[in-house]
Amino acid sequence: MPHSPDHLKMRPFYGFFHYLSGVVHGMWFRGEVVGTENFPKVGPFLIASNHASHLDPPFVGSQIAKQMRFFARKSLWSSKLLGWWLDQVETIPVERDTGDIGAIKRVLLALKEDRAVVLFPEGTRSPDGQLQKPKAGVGLMACKTGVPVVPCRVYGSFEAFGKGRRWPNFGAPVTIVFGAPIPASVYDDPGLGKARYEAAAQRIMDRIAALPRPHYAVI
Repeated sequence: MPHSPDHLKMRPFYGFFHYLSGVVHGMWFRGEVVGTENFPKVGPFLIASNHASHLDPPFVGSQIAKQMRFFARKSLWSSKLLGWWLDQVETIPVERDTGDIGAIKRVLLALKEDRAVVLFPEGTRSPDGQLQKPKAGVGLMACKTGVPVVPCRVYGSFEAFGKGRRWPNFGAPVTIVFGAPIPASVYDDPGLGKARYEAAAQRIMDRIAALPRPHYAVI
């Protein structure tokens, strides 16, 4: 996959915000971006990231040179303006902890259209910036698709705009690390029965937790 996005190949509304997110990250929250070479060159894939800030989805998405699809809790569509915006960037609404069949079908369709899909295994933003226990839903989603999962860890987004902050802390660096893809043969074990999806989610989360923060200075 090319590392430089061609915004003209994206839907215009999405392409504009993809570009804008990259500019905002580069100008006000610039940290290191490591591991973009780990994106599969061909075929669909999922990205699974930790989640500590509203900044995570746009900043992670802006590093991927193709149009993505994201998840958001269905209750966000109660705001007409926000719901309209989420629809325009093709966000997938999901009912938490319900095994939402409609959301799974939308993910399968997105992958069929050669879109990558970003998942947040913790389900919601971390209250303190620390990694939280993953929800089984991400394991369900991964196992149903059977595609590689690229683990992603975002460092610094809680300090930049985490829960409890009314305003972003401009200048706080946000670093994004992508790891090697996890094949389905590693995260999925059908023989586990009822524990299958929970185990898959934990294996994916363990890979996220293992991604180290870069130790060289941002220039």
